[in-house]
Amino acid sequence: MVPSAPTLPITLPLAISFFTFQQIMFLVDTARGGGMRAALLPYGAFVTFFPHLIAGPIVRPSEVIPQMTAPGMTRPHTQNLADGALIFLLGLGKKLVLADMFGGFADIGFAAAANGASLTFFEAWYATLAYALQIYFDFSGYSDMAIGLARMLNIRFPLNFDSPYQATNIAEFWRRWHITLGAFLRDYLYIPLGGNRKGPIRQTGNLLATMLLCGLWHGAAWNFVLWGGLHGAYLVIHAQYRRWFPALPVPLARALTLLAVILAWVPFRAGTLTGSMAMFRGMAGLNGVALPRMIVSALPPLGLVADPVSVLPFLGDARTLSFPEVSACLLLGWLIVLTLPNIHRMTQRVRHWSLTASFALAMQALFFAPHVAPFVYFQF
Repeated sequence: MVPSAPTLPITLPLAISFFTFQQIMFLVDTARGGGMRAALLPYGAFVTFFPHLIAGPIVRPSEVIPQMTAPGMTRPHTQNLADGALIFLLGLGKKLVLADMFGGFADIGFAAAANGASLTFFEAWYATLAYALQIYFDFSGYSDMAIGLARMLNIRFPLNFDSPYQATNIAEFWRRWHITLGAFLRDYLYIPLGGNRKGPIRQTGNLLATMLLCGLWHGAAWNFVLWGGLHGAYLVIHAQYRRWFPALPVPLARALTLLAVILAWVPFRAGTLTGSMAMFRGMAGLNGVALPRMIVSALPPLGLVADPVSVLPFLGDARTLSFPEVSACLLLGWLIVLTLPNIHRMTQRVRHWSLTASFALAMQALFFAPHVAPFVYFQF
């Protein structure tokens, strides 16, 4: 199961480890000759700059220190304040409105699997689809909030998410998902190991080693090793396929990439191999396919593929109407991530409409929700 919310004693070591991480990156870049010289004050300001202190984006000294030492950096800029506040509030809406809602759906199913329950087809798939949306909206929302805060302070952070679920292959997914981490893994692990310069066999080993270390970076547990190993295997298969076969049609390529990513989220979220296998059994339909009796009665053809039951106990709040409610929410979430651009590529008009809706819903969630869940990536 995913660890509980971090408290101050956990958050402080996270900040210290991130501080050390920035030091190491600075020293490695300098040793390679691609770093930069900085006085103590700008360097100290960089490693303690609070918008990225806990969980990213992973920014490099050469990207931030020149901005901190630029003339006029300390003067407020109206446009930066406005743009930063807009990005911050949209990220806040992602977290409070979308991520927390989907997290509630996902927690029920994964908690049941962790406790040994047998989830049926829809219960398992809905929990997994909800978690895929939760972790995207949670972490991209956090990244947007960090980018917005930095912009208000006249610092431009790099883009960290670029509609990753719209990727057409797994390599493109990693160029769109947590972009700064993907770039770090490429520049500090994959390329130093040899990259693809020493033949396909060595490339295979380098890809697997890089992604296994990526899994361990998230936590020293077998579920993270499995998640990293799956992504390593995906990248190896993609590299070999691209070498020998023509590209797949775009819709099919996107569907296969998305399916692979969603399946890999199961061990990442489940926390244990036992819980992961329980979820996979349910997703494969080995525990049966069931739907609420009222839904089957309203749409009799569904009775050909699903057994009618009173309620689905591990979906929503175990009401008959939980199934259409969760279905509608999942449909909305996946339409957003699969069809809309990220907020940094939206037109100004779309941003303003999105801000109006997200701010109103975020305030409602903030004041009336029973609790606010911690950011997912604070746990890794």
